[in-house]
Amino acid sequence: MQFFYTVRPGDTLYQIARRWELPVESVIAASNLTPPYTIFVGQQLSIPPGVNAYRVQPGDSVNRISQIYGVPSTVIIEANRLQPPYVIQAGQLLNIPPGVPYYVVQSGDTLFQIAGRYNVTTGGQSNYELIRQVNRLPSSTIFPGMKLVIPYAPPGDRGLIVYTSDRGGHDDIWLYHPQNGMNVQLTNELGDSFSKPIWSPDSRKIAFVGKNRILYVIFITTGSIARIDQLEEGAELGLGWSPDSQQLAYTKQEHMVLYNVLSHEAQSIRQPGASDVGWFPNGTELLFQAPDASSISQLFRIRTDGMGKQPITRNTDGPLHNARLSPDGTFALYTTPGASISIIHTVELSTGNVFEVKGGPLAKNYFPEWSPNSSQIAYSATAFDDRGSFSQIRTVGRQGENDRIGAISNCFATPVTWSPNGRKIAYLSGCKEQEFASEMWVLDLHHPVPIRLIEGVRIMSLQWSPLPILDLSRKTYTNPVYKVRFQYPSHWQKVNDERYEGGEGFFQISAISAGQNIDEVCRSEAFHRLMPYGSMPRIVNTQIQHEQACTIFPSADQSTEMKGQAAVIVKYPKPIEIQGATYNYFILWADKEHLNEISSTLIFLL
Repeated sequence: MQFFYTVRPGDTLYQIARRWELPVESVIAASNLTPPYTIFVGQQLSIPPGVNAYRVQPGDSVNRISQIYGVPSTVIIEANRLQPPYVIQAGQLLNIPPGVPYYVVQSGDTLFQIAGRYNVTTGGQSNYELIRQVNRLPSSTIFPGMKLVIPYAPPGDRGLIVYTSDRGGHDDIWLYHPQNGMNVQLTNELGDSFSKPIWSPDSRKIAFVGKNRILYVIFITTGSIARIDQLEEGAELGLGWSPDSQQLAYTKQEHMVLYNVLSHEAQSIRQPGASDVGWFPNGTELLFQAPDASSISQLFRIRTDGMGKQPITRNTDGPLHNARLSPDGTFALYTTPGASISIIHTVELSTGNVFEVKGGPLAKNYFPEWSPNSSQIAYSATAFDDRGSFSQIRTVGRQGENDRIGAISNCFATPVTWSPNGRKIAYLSGCKEQEFASEMWVLDLHHPVPIRLIEGVRIMSLQWSPLPILDLSRKTYTNPVYKVRFQYPSHWQKVNDERYEGGEGFFQISAISAGQNIDEVCRSEAFHRLMPYGSMPRIVNTQIQHEQACTIFPSADQSTEMKGQAAVIVKYPKPIEIQGATYNYFILWADKEHLNEISSTLIFLL
């Protein structure tokens, strides 16, 4: 439920936000205030969760604290279960809710208006029916003076959030559906409190280390669970998926293991002390942390055949933790030196330049994660330790610029995860002392009001699926030679490495070595002397992945033997080499009914 503050004479939005250490933008978004953001006495503002703790000072009374925060004394008394005569002691820590847990209906209000004003929306649409249900109203009719509990609504986002929880009585892996708020249990007594489920890039598999340190993979399309390996006690539990979603990288007994979850073949690279193994986008190199010859922690890169090991960092100080490669493979991040002090650094791989993230006020910055477009980092920064356990949910640019606070969690630290489109961040809250969280929240960076997704269960970790739509009727095709990945109908069968066919369609890929003029390349393909697209094909200029492209559609007189073949030609972001030859363009052939559907999922692996 949301809490509502009633504006007093002299209040400003900045003052109200400051009392609970909130960004003023969050207070504005929580009540959908419009420019010039004028507030008036008696107005009810929804206040997001903030630093709701106050340490009693000498001479304080409940009434004085009530005046400081602008909330009724009864709210403070009830929140802290104080007994008459309500005596408080210097040094005592009090919970100060940001108002009352209900909205008082005003003249002219409707449930539809209230839902829109206070962000009770799903998929951008008013979810006023949820308010009616929560308050057990017989109809949508409301009257001035009624006290309504205002709930949080499922946001309606695409993709799925996997998390570890004991909501079923045991630590297990669960899925949350942002579109409808449903929770689905994936495992039965296989997880552990340290389990951190990790999505594969195609969002079809989830890997985790569970009870007895057994490594499992969940296949989402079938619900089957494969036991992959068992890690030794004290082993580093980080997992990394290959770009084609077929291999897992992890460390075991002084080796980095690369395990193919489809063929069940494994290879290992000896590397004592390695951790945080991840894949470069090309699928042929790995990033990892390990001690150098002087036993100083460094980041390295190495080919998957175990050759070509190169240092990335020139660290001379403490250990490096939480190494993460940016999705585009141009930056890496890490934290150092440890838990009590944790500073985030990034390193630009092309230059070796290192950038420090200033971070939170206590230099305790945890769980850094790259945004999908590699431009930002989200992380948790411990703050306000004089008032209990709180952390700021922050974002920052990859060179440490534009560091901003988005929300407050009442956990000492919380993992964070990005939505597939990079617009939202999900995180945990609802901690007591430094125990596990009991709530999951999501923050829209463009409309920064936190929305609670789950409450009342222990939650240990979370991760949003990489793809926005989990369409189980699709499979992901990856070709490391032509540097592409896209999705296609799951029932189509492989003909060869470059061609797949089904009863109603097909695709085939190749590359073109030609000049810089894409118009000439497209015309040459469309009007080939053998007329594969008929006598009058249609060429449409477009862009795919921000690169120049064209689509070729066949004319009515195309031969039936071509099976409705159409084509997309896209200029590579940078030329690729295949067997010593250089290619500037990628070409995808497919039947005209499936061409746009397939090409819309195209991603270059460069």
